[in-house]
Amino acid sequence: MDKPVHTAPVAAIARHRLTTDGQGVTTLVAFAGCPLRCRYCLNPHTLDTEQAWPLYDAQRLYDAVRIDALYFLATQGGITFGGGEPALRSGLIAEFRALCGTEWRLTVETSLNVAGEHIEALLPVVDEFIIDIKDMDPEIYRSYTGRPNDRVIDNLRRIARQGYADRTQLRIPLIPQYNEMEAVERSIGHLRSLGFSHFDRFTYRT
Repeated sequence: MDKPVHTAPVAAIARHRLTTDGQGVTTLVAFAGCPLRCRYCLNPHTLDTEQAWPLYDAQRLYDAVRIDALYFLATQGGITFGGGEPALRSGLIAEFRALCGTEWRLTVETSLNVAGEHIEALLPVVDEFIIDIKDMDPEIYRSYTGRPNDRVIDNLRRIARQGYADRTQLRIPLIPQYNEMEAVERSIGHLRSLGFSHFDRFTYRT
């Protein structure tokens, strides 16, 4: 029996991005749908469940982005999957890797607030994770996102345990009205204790 083909709604495909979502020249594929409702969401349009987003399977997506294959190969770039929450589309991303081969760099920009099975599926096929941690404090996190961060912590441990900490960039924002610099530093200390060392500190603009 043939394996099922995964499909996902795609909110945008943005070409020729440089050093903004990973190494080299990248194409950003933004999936629609996210489990979080962050107060300062950067892509609120991806939360619209009523929008008739076009559905892509791996083949349709590969056909749409392979026009820039020479740029990817020349700069060690590739595809960055964002959203929304791309980790929810782990099956499609795995099928996409089978089509594009190993020379393109695949990056997933994620909140990590998904079931662990999605991360297990992504680990063998993704080159890099960019994780928007928000804040490691459970109360700050819930206040800002509307969800607990238990899955985030479990998945961070999973990534570190399987040797991917050095291939993971962690974004630790200062979130006006939700946390302070002391909370950012506490989050970084907690993450260091889990084995991570690549951090991006910045401030959300409201």
